[in-house]
Amino acid sequence: MAEKSLQQEGMAPPKSKKNLILFAILGVVLLGAVGVAAYMMGKAKAPAAQPAAQAQAGTGTAPASGTKVLSGLMVEIEPFVVNILDDQGTRYLKAAITLEVDSEAAIQESTDRMPQVRDAILLLISNKTFSEMSDLQGKLQLRAELMSKINSFFRKGKVQKIYFTEFIVQ
Repeated sequence: MAEKSLQQEGMAPPKSKKNLILFAILGVVLLGAVGVAAYMMGKAKAPAAQPAAQAQAGTGTAPASGTKVLSGLMVEIEPFVVNILDDQGTRYLKAAITLEVDSEAAIQESTDRMPQVRDAILLLISNKTFSEMSDLQGKLQLRAELMSKINSFFRKGKVQKIYFTEFIVQ
C-alpha cells in the first residue's frame, strides 16, 4: 500500500538488490578503466629510451643498416644468403652471425665498418665447399677464419667471439 501511495505522488519505488549489484559492478569496472588509462598516460609521458647503440657507444649516430646492437657487447649481423661450392650442383648457405666485441668503441667501429665485415664474410664463405662446412670442425674453422679476417679491419677494439645464430645449407 505504501508503494501505491508513492507511485501516486510521482516518486519511484525503492531500488531492488539487483540494481544495487549492477551499480557496484559498473563502479568497479569504471575504476579499473580509469586506472588503466592513468597507467597508459604515465607511460606515454616517460622519456623515450635511447637506441642501444647510442646508449652504449655514447655517440649521436645510429647503427648502420644490417646491424642490430644487442645488450652487452654484442652486434648482430642481419642474415644473408651465400652460394657455396659443391660438386653436385648449386648450394646455398643462409646464415646469421652475432659478434661479441671487447669494448664500446668496437661496437661503433663494427657499425661503421659493416660493409667491409659483410663483404669479408660473403667472400670467405663463398669459397668454402659444402663438405668443409658440413661438420663441426669445419664450422669451428670457419669461425676462426672469420674472426681473424674481421679483426684485421678493427683498430679500436676486437671481436672476441663469433656466434652463428642461424646456419642453414640447402
